[in-house]
Amino acid sequence: MNLQKTRLHILREKSDLSAKAKTGVSLHCHTEYSREMLDFIPHYADKLPIINSFWRREQVNFRKREGRDVDFSTSFWSPPLSPKEVYDIEQEQISDLNLDALVSLTDHDSIDATLEVNKVVPESDAPVSMEWTVPFEYGFFHLGVHNLPKGRAEELTRTLLDFTFDAANHDDAKLTEMFAMLNEIPGVLIVLNHPLWDIEMVGKDLHRELLEMFISRHVKWLHAFEFNGFRSWSENKGTLDLAESIGIPVVTGGDRHGCKPNTVINLTNAKTFAEFADEVRTDKHSEVVMMPAYEQPLHSRQLESFAEILAHYPQFRAERRNWFQRVHFDKGDGLGARPLVEHGWVTGPRWLRIAIRVLGVSGGPGMRPLFRAARKKKDRVPQIVNPGPLPERSKDGLVIELSSDPVS
Repeated sequence: MNLQKTRLHILREKSDLSAKAKTGVSLHCHTEYSREMLDFIPHYADKLPIINSFWRREQVNFRKREGRDVDFSTSFWSPPLSPKEVYDIEQEQISDLNLDALVSLTDHDSIDATLEVNKVVPESDAPVSMEWTVPFEYGFFHLGVHNLPKGRAEELTRTLLDFTFDAANHDDAKLTEMFAMLNEIPGVLIVLNHPLWDIEMVGKDLHRELLEMFISRHVKWLHAFEFNGFRSWSENKGTLDLAESIGIPVVTGGDRHGCKPNTVINLTNAKTFAEFADEVRTDKHSEVVMMPAYEQPLHSRQLESFAEILAHYPQFRAERRNWFQRVHFDKGDGLGARPLVEHGWVTGPRWLRIAIRVLGVSGGPGMRPLFRAARKKKDRVPQIVNPGPLPERSKDGLVIELSSDPVS
């Protein structure tokens, strides 16, 4: 790897990083305001041994009872932690490195978390940010839109979400208008999140085609690609190669949904988020740190996160203590998506309760040696990042390796 735009640091144990930088930046954190779609469930439930047989039986029972198939396209779940809890955890991890902290919360298509943090945390000055869903051709992309100006944030968010949710707006001219509007605002940072992940589940070849179209038409509006804390080393290495081949930097995005802090952060000497954004936008340079937890096997960390998402939290406010209060399902009765508890769930089916307990054990420290032994060589974080020539470009000038692995 011959990195010109991004400098990569691999942290093996918690250290004092104050000699390297003044500030740590945590990007891409999800809170209870994030609506995480459930449309992936049929795709993966059919592939899981043992669980798939119970899953198919539940589908048959639902069809007999309701006269239709289960529709997950309008259902969602939300992460367990409040904005302040997530903000505090990220701040603490960076402070432990002896750095000042900048934390950007980015829920799906919502700025409510950062607005709340700026109300309840004295002098937080958290950037107003979100993960924006951008429909494109036959799929979509997720973009981190960070540091919207506080006086215009709600107005700008409405404009962006009008594009997302109004199919009449889904054309390149309108998208270019949105990007141009954002780029005119100093201090705003636009990041293409997890670009190599087949998030639409359309298949690697179709996602590759979609990504190449998106980049060829809109790359001039993108300030950085994302090194994602919940994607594999091989995929993130592919993202680094792609970004270098185009000439833009890579910034981090932890993509946390559970209770653990982000496994990747940025380093900077900037004192404010606007200064950090200018460093990426203008200087086209980024300092990326992989925290010690990133080296742990990805599938182990994913299962740990799933277990946290599905855990019972007696200290939470009454309406969010159990996972079936945090999962919203649209039964098709005209009342929209409602918590499962309002559909009569108290504990859920026995097989599902057992599966959740198995998830908790599988994601625990005791199972990590097995995941470590089974991890592919290409996904092991290297001891050092060796400099070397860039890989050969494709005929389109892009270096793309794709992944369709699930992410929490």
